[in-house]
Amino acid sequence: MEFRRTITAQTMSLDHLNIDKSWSLFLDRDGVINKRLPNDYVKSIEEFELLPHVLDALVRFSDMFARIVVVTNQQGIGKGAMSETDLSLVHDHFMKSVERVGARIDKIYFCPELATANPECRKPNTGMGLEAKRDFPEIDFEKSIMIGDSPSDIEFGDRLGMHCIKIGSDGFPSLFHVAERITSQ
Repeated sequence: MEFRRTITAQTMSLDHLNIDKSWSLFLDRDGVINKRLPNDYVKSIEEFELLPHVLDALVRFSDMFARIVVVTNQQGIGKGAMSETDLSLVHDHFMKSVERVGARIDKIYFCPELATANPECRKPNTGMGLEAKRDFPEIDFEKSIMIGDSPSDIEFGDRLGMHCIKIGSDGFPSLFHVAERITSQ
């Protein structure tokens, strides 16, 4: 599948976008912010491991973007591998780490439903993006960037008309690499 506004982190050139403080940033979680657990779900704080320099990247992004949101599929809840309370504890831990370094995430959206149900909230469907737009009406998808590591992340951004950046699912190139490239343009 070809996506109309997708670039890879290795070849990114965003000069033509004129990114300023009116732009919004959408981030996937697993594989972008934290280490992805193969064939498993991050069910506890102990399993939540930030990828290298993620907090540094978020500090840079916080100075650049009007809104920063995380959109994450969490079907481990639907499978009974974890609860919404477990997820909330992980996200609270993450948000405290973000705040400690002076960065910001405006909100984390998650979809607990199973992929087989194909709910509107589950990427690549657009439910989480539309919910973010309801919460933050100033979000303009044409002036938004989605950074993800999977085809569903990129399709989500593409369906909403965002500019998309695909990074490696192994965390390389990393979110920090993208932050360096975006903030130097």
